Amino acid sequence: MSPTWREGAPPPLTGPRDVRDWLRVIRRGLPAVLVLLLGVLLILPLRGVERLVHGRRRPWTGPHVQIVCRLVLACLGIGWRREGVPLRGPGAVVANHSSWLDILVLNAALPVFFVSKAEVASWPGINILTRVTDTHFVTRDPRLARVQAAEFAARLRAGHRLLFFPEGTSTDGRRVLPFKPTLFQGFLDADLPQGLAIQPVSALYAAPPGKDARFYGWWADMALGPHLLTVLAAKRHGGVTVRLHPPIPVSGKDRKTLSAACYLAIRSDFGSPAQEA
Repeated sequence: MSPTWREGAPPPLTGPRDVRDWLRVIRRGLPAVLVLLLGVLLILPLRGVERLVHGRRRPWTGPHVQIVCRLVLACLGIGWRREGVPLRGPGAVVANHSSWLDILVLNAALPVFFVSKAEVASWPGINILTRVTDTHFVTRDPRLARVQAAEFAARLRAGHRLLFFPEGTSTDGRRVLPFKPTLFQGFLDADLPQGLAIQPVSALYAAPPGKDARFYGWWADMALGPHLLTVLAAKRHGGVTVRLHPPIPVSGKDRKTLSAACYLAIRSDFGSPAQEA
């Protein structure tokens, strides 16, 4: 995520402070890890059979990941609900980006495949999850643009719902930054399926009672470990609403008008004006 949004001082990451806090960390974290491990172990043979029957299509493992993520959120004690109807037909998804929790929250809402920078594929631990869930990696190299565009089109034709974060960075969860129109250029290729549409999705976090409204936000230079422990140690949790907006047809738009339409749909769910870094 670059450039990184750094506006405002993040709330302090208190983490576990006593035995009761650590017990909550264990009570929530251990089941969540076990569910993730079991999910990874089951998806490997499932994908093998699925590939033989359906090729590149993912009618089984997509919903499998969706169920696993819902179970992990339940283990964490974070309330979750979805509003709206998932996109039908060929297309992709764009969403606001607030936290590492977005991975669980958006996968729980609908089967999606995240689009990420290629460097993430080498991160220890994370690389296993990204490979298992078939994350789509992109490299910012003009020499590879044509090859990557062909791979992007092939995945959309296979029915994959690729998910982008057009802000290019995470925020505190209380706003939506202006979208980067260049990220929408890939949807305008002539080789993409006819009738292509993009579904804007809002992830709206509600902090635990008495906590900073930005409690779930993960941005600037916040360390992942302390933020994870702070979330696990919370006495009570808030929740998140995932709102699926009506899909926006790609036909007849350029990258700027497409970006603006998606931004306005998501921006409508946030009360304060979007602010740029």
